[in-house]
Amino acid sequence: MKFISWNVNGLRACMTKGFAEIFENLDADIFCLQETKLQAGQIDFAPEGYHSYWNYAEKKGYSGTAVFTKQEPIDVTYGMGIEEHDKEGRLITLEFEDFYFITVYVPNSQDGLRRLEYRMKWEEDFLAYINTLQEKKPVVFCGDLNVAHKEIDLKNPKTNRKNAGFTDEERGCFSRLMEEGYIDSFRLFYPDTEGAYSWWSYRFHAREKNAGWRIDYFVTSSALKDRLKSATIHPEIFGSDHCPVELIME
Repeated sequence: MKFISWNVNGLRACMTKGFAEIFENLDADIFCLQETKLQAGQIDFAPEGYHSYWNYAEKKGYSGTAVFTKQEPIDVTYGMGIEEHDKEGRLITLEFEDFYFITVYVPNSQDGLRRLEYRMKWEEDFLAYINTLQEKKPVVFCGDLNVAHKEIDLKNPKTNRKNAGFTDEERGCFSRLMEEGYIDSFRLFYPDTEGAYSWWSYRFHAREKNAGWRIDYFVTSSALKDRLKSATIHPEIFGSDHCPVELIME
């Protein structure tokens, strides 16, 4: 099975940059989007051969997630059952026979860390949510997690130490995931690879210089470790300030 996750930073804009062709060429079994930035009826994209699921934010032009899957899931849920979080359209969970699959767009702590406190509440509730699912069957979750876990995961760690996405608090939450047995699939295969990023600022020619951050992930339950075959980042694919990330699982 081939899984793709991509923060498209506005699907309508990404459609004008070749999204449909990229989608077709990647030919994923499950293709996930974050930051779709649209409401129901604002786009006509229903790829043939896929079941489509959308979660829209209440606020127009903000956040939002989507999943396209060739195999119809047993069940689909939107959000984690907590109104404070669920109004922003950040989470879709698909249940399959032997695992749960989640696409998630984790809240950004924002400039001046004005949303860090809320972010910490989200992290606590999301961990509880996936742990509850994992009691029933293994979990795969993917998306823009808005954190670079270690210094190797961004170009300029020292100057970003207290910035959103690289605070001690956010990194600590990701470390806790690892401590509880979840797997960062890319680092499973490439523990020491430097310069592997999935997001670049639009400013200062950051992408040309590869001055980026790795903040898009596939994370799995440890029970799935032997089924993980490869993890790939696709910096050659444009259309957003993020690039797609990939996981292949048997």
